[in-house]
Amino acid sequence: MSLPLSDSASPKPNLRLAIIRQRYTPYGGAERFVERALAALIREGAEVTLITRNWEGAPQEGFIQKICDPAYSRLFGGRSARDRSFAACARLAMSEGRYDITQSHERIPGCMIFRAGMITRFSPFHRNILKQEAAMLASPALKAVICNSVLVRNEMQRYYDVPESKLVVIENGVDLESFHPRLSGEWREKQRFALGIAADTPVFLFVGSGFERKGMPQLLSALAGMTMQQAHLVVVGQDRQLSACQRHAEKLGLGSRVHFVGPQQDVRPYYGMADAFVLPTRYDPMPNAALEAMASGLPIITSLTCGIAARVSAGENGFVCDALDIKQLATHLDQLAAPGKAETMRACARAAVLDLDLESMASRLIGLYRRLL
Repeated sequence: MSLPLSDSASPKPNLRLAIIRQRYTPYGGAERFVERALAALIREGAEVTLITRNWEGAPQEGFIQKICDPAYSRLFGGRSARDRSFAACARLAMSEGRYDITQSHERIPGCMIFRAGMITRFSPFHRNILKQEAAMLASPALKAVICNSVLVRNEMQRYYDVPESKLVVIENGVDLESFHPRLSGEWREKQRFALGIAADTPVFLFVGSGFERKGMPQLLSALAGMTMQQAHLVVVGQDRQLSACQRHAEKLGLGSRVHFVGPQQDVRPYYGMADAFVLPTRYDPMPNAALEAMASGLPIITSLTCGIAARVSAGENGFVCDALDIKQLATHLDQLAAPGKAETMRACARAAVLDLDLESMASRLIGLYRRLL
């Protein structure tokens, strides 16, 4: 094997690592994890190959890109056919590449490491994914499952009966320099001015797509139920239900207090303008947006079914409640909207994620590779 087994050194440049992810979208959490992991692992000296169907729009320097883009029938099979064709091509690429480590972010049997996510809705497409996942987890080639939160680790044990020895919690990394409390000084005044929001108005931020799953309907209802009716909500993200959510906000009398700004390549100005971050999601293993918000010094309100909840200390850097408890959510919104309250939590919010810098994430990944080899 190319990787030294001593604990004293980072991997030699000839460690050959393959990471598999089908395609890139700038708004996808898994894609952003891969993008950050690629950069961090390359800095640590690994020779990284990305096996992908399409990685356009992402940084492409420092690693080898192997395209797996076989034809598939869009009429007969659709997404399932697309995934099967990519999986077959990726398995061939893994077998031919003679890699030390193969780490897949797709459900592909034959990989050495799988980074786990969970499915919350069921359809014929999702049932097909579950079959793929079961086959992958049963593969003798699988040595470890990376869980990006304790929540995911517990669910992998509960629903899939994966041996605890294979489950490794490695949370997403965050760029602590790019996402920093200094964003407030840079963006608070001018971004609020751009949206017509006064400097002393409490502003909550929501970042994400999948509005229904991530709690947008109950968040709007909770905002309408607040005692402090001057608070505003800024929504960053795109969703098929955008128009329906806008109509719902209007119906609740929130038309002037909710700002739907669409998807943003650079969310930092919005972290800088906000007082707090809100994500009352029905399920989210470990949202990058919540990590970025806390790194930027924003206290957060989230749900019991969100992986970031493990890093929230009630009253110190945010609050946690049931995703569907609109009354409790409104109470927490009022608590953080109180004059000066969110400001007192900023330092504690950032402190809660200081151990999740990108270099530490790379170090944990390398430690896992070392143990496996």
